[in-house]
Amino acid sequence: AYEIGYPVLIKAVAGGGGRGMRRVDRHADFDAELAAAQREAKSAFGDERVLIEKYVSAPRHIEIQVFADRQGNAIHLNERDCSLQRRHQKVIEETPAPGMSAALRAVMGEAAVAAAKAVGYEGAGTVEFIVDSAGGLKPGGFWFMEMNTRLQVEHPVTEAVTGIDLVEWQFRIAAGETLPLTQSAVPLKGHAVEARLYAEDPERGFLPSTGRLLALQFPEGEGLRVDTGVETGSDVTSFYDPMIAKLIVHGKSRDEALDRLAKALDKTIVVGPRSNAGFLAALARADGFRRGDFDTGFIDRHLGELGAVPQALDRAAAAFGARVLIEHDSARLVAARDSDVPASPWDSADGFQLSGKRRLALPILADGRSAVAEAVYGADGPEISVEGAKPAIDATAIDMGDVVYVLHRGRQTKVALRDAAVEEGAEQGDGGLVRAPMHGKVLALLVTQSETVIRGQRLAIIEAMKMEHTLHAPADGMVAEIAVAVGAQVVEGAKVVVIEPNSALRK
Repeated sequence: AYEIGYPVLIKAVAGGGGRGMRRVDRHADFDAELAAAQREAKSAFGDERVLIEKYVSAPRHIEIQVFADRQGNAIHLNERDCSLQRRHQKVIEETPAPGMSAALRAVMGEAAVAAAKAVGYEGAGTVEFIVDSAGGLKPGGFWFMEMNTRLQVEHPVTEAVTGIDLVEWQFRIAAGETLPLTQSAVPLKGHAVEARLYAEDPERGFLPSTGRLLALQFPEGEGLRVDTGVETGSDVTSFYDPMIAKLIVHGKSRDEALDRLAKALDKTIVVGPRSNAGFLAALARADGFRRGDFDTGFIDRHLGELGAVPQALDRAAAAFGARVLIEHDSARLVAARDSDVPASPWDSADGFQLSGKRRLALPILADGRSAVAEAVYGADGPEISVEGAKPAIDATAIDMGDVVYVLHRGRQTKVALRDAAVEEGAEQGDGGLVRAPMHGKVLALLVTQSETVIRGQRLAIIEAMKMEHTLHAPADGMVAEIAVAVGAQVVEGAKVVVIEPNSALRK
């Protein structure tokens, strides 16, 4: 790594998908990143061997779909651009690749077919390339990265623009048939884009989000396909990949396809675990991406614009949820009224009083944060607001009785009534309490009881959904308690380590 020059990539030999992969920018960081990559590779693939390669600036991730039969014939079915990634995991894929010329497609396709023939390949496969996009895509600016000897998650976009059922082709080739088409007959019609809907929280570094899917609904429409293996009531656990579904759109042009994708994501309902639906919609509308001015670092450079950073409370969503709770409570009072008792003016729950409008302060919890919803009763019923914000008019509520989940512009806000007499727990990381940010398994404890630590020092490593997350000390101090053991499963919010801050020690 030192000889070829930094930055470099450490990559697992036995697999892909970002597992066992680390970018290293400084020689001083190499040993720690190597250990982490090997640990991930061992866990994911049972093989800790890694390779090192030069990191290409302004890289695009472009792959070629190939098919080969046992008679020695091989063709490609055009390319897919998979450059939009977070944590080296693809989130949006499309075909054709923006900026791809017919000449470059032919050259890259020939290279992919040559690779398949060189190893006597048979069936469906994907030859992946790193392409230097600085100055535009051009011949001579792409390098072989790896070959996936299977059908890829993103294969539906190829099906959309070619009209070919790739799974049918797999069966035909496995049965000994020859390829149904020659290279010159492969279609390329319109533009297709796929978005991977994940159970994760973009506002918290895309941490996996687990739990029961209380509601899951997808829209229907022209040019839209949805692939999923879960439904309302399914449990999203920490043991598997966090993908909930794939939304695939097809249009006559790239702009039309991206517009369809954004609108479909706006109408997608995921309640329970957090999802990246709003983030994906913002990505589909992002100016740079729409212009074709992007590479694999695009998401990391635009996290704030895409809403993938901690956000303030959505007060309009909280007000919407508070209104649903009030309406739900009023309906429950009416339903509970004894039908044998004559109606009375005192049964009314309209908040009427003689001395002007009635105002009520309703303590609520919105995403675990304390807030106050104000209800001002008028002739048309109560008007609700939270910190001055009125209920959102473009929100959707899933009423679970005592809790309301509000979806607003792709974000989920959980709203419940708060018992003011109950002391709220400290927020994660307050004081010296370090909690698990997600459900997962404790891979390593990096400190011992009574050990002195400094702020930012690594304390423990938790793994969930094939992703490692390192916990750090919130302040200088001493390890007062270790509440977990290596190998233990922890739930989100569980106590992991307690640090006694130096200020407390001095007292």
